[in-house]
Amino acid sequence: MAKVVSIGEVMVELARGADGRFGLSLGGDTFNTAVYLARAGVDTAYATALGDDRYSEAILASAQGEGIETALMMRVPGRTAGLYLIDTDAKGERTFTYWRDNAPARELFELPGWESVAEQMIEASLIYLSGITLSLYSNTGLGRLFATLEFARERGARIVFDGNFRPSNWKGDVARARAVYAQALKRASIALPTFDDEVMLWGDGSPAATAERLATFGVQEIVVKNGSEGALVVTGDASQFVPIPQPVEPVDTTAAGDSFNAAYLAARLGGEAPAGAAEAGHALAGRVIRHRGAILPRQANA
Repeated sequence: MAKVVSIGEVMVELARGADGRFGLSLGGDTFNTAVYLARAGVDTAYATALGDDRYSEAILASAQGEGIETALMMRVPGRTAGLYLIDTDAKGERTFTYWRDNAPARELFELPGWESVAEQMIEASLIYLSGITLSLYSNTGLGRLFATLEFARERGARIVFDGNFRPSNWKGDVARARAVYAQALKRASIALPTFDDEVMLWGDGSPAATAERLATFGVQEIVVKNGSEGALVVTGDASQFVPIPQPVEPVDTTAAGDSFNAAYLAARLGGEAPAGAAEAGHALAGRVIRHRGAILPRQANA
């Protein structure tokens, strides 16, 4: 089985370019991270469910082209992949509109054969998921996901969680989001939240407050990403601020956190200390936000 399994949804992406026109691409937070992990040489699989439409075929082909293991990407006849639209303002900040309620990814842990996906997931060394992943599933699906994470932990896997809170994905039900996040955090070894998201969901007053709260769930390694303000790295009793080496004027902040997470995890899997891994995360994210879209052209990734 792959060293890393990333779980979530890949969607068709429409992003407005500098000329005001929309371009077609593919993306999704945990998929973006999987792409950058694979490009870093990490053996990575992606777990999701797709339809049998041409866009689902394109998603599968994209994953294969990036060297991502696709055995955990289930197919559902007669269904189509989800769609999202990105608008980017003059500062590179994004707003999202989604059409995904009937996407098969939402049923990954309820489809016939989901047990096989779960059995393969628990063989991984590291499982990566986000708050967007959690927002996909019903209570039944969440129960099966959390049981799978428990089995994986018992076998020695590390669970990595990025909060990545999107209020619209939870239909305004903050109480449910908090309860579900708490269940994920109880099982997480590493947390890679973005401070702005934590403020929206939990009302944290500072990155240090975020780290302190996450530590109460038993999370052992915490990196609070804070945009141009750098990142706070907390492991046990040690806390270190890792600044961004130089300011970057963003063109598009899409996948800034996703790419940071990939570079961070690749460095940690390679034996780098947390602070050095955060520096690697800043470096990749800085390149990503100078381009439009979630995935860098390959020549720009180097």
